[in-house]
Amino acid sequence: MSVTGKIPAVGIFLIVLQVLLGIGAVGGGAALVIDPSGELIGMPNRILAHSPFSSFFIPAIILFIILGIGPLTAAHGLARRSDWSIMNRLNLFPDQHWAWAYSLYTGFALIIWIALEVYFIQAVTGVHLFYLFYGLMIQAVTMLPAVQKYYSE
Repeated sequence: MSVTGKIPAVGIFLIVLQVLLGIGAVGGGAALVIDPSGELIGMPNRILAHSPFSSFFIPAIILFIILGIGPLTAAHGLARRSDWSIMNRLNLFPDQHWAWAYSLYTGFALIIWIALEVYFIQAVTGVHLFYLFYGLMIQAVTMLPAVQKYYSE
């Protein structure tokens, strides 16, 4: 690692964004795995009518792993600057720490998730707009010069 010292405040903010997203997605994904009908969390199964899914089970697994475990793993890497060589295999930015790259991927994943959700349910709600903004915010904070510099290799 080329940079040592204290993590910048925007880096801490990025970690918080990742942790909050991860906790919410783990909780939501787990609830939908437990009850794929969606009734447990008040999501009517009818919103899947225009999707390729008959229940929330597959979307729940995707939510749990990609937007739950993924951001929590990125947050851990961002906080600890963990040297996990296996994570570098999908790092498209060799000059950056893998966790920085995964943070950027998380922003893309969230934006894609929301776009697909809006397409499949054929409606846009305030929650969709919030999470679209959230994904863009993750990307913007990840791209800040202080964050890039701190996580450069």
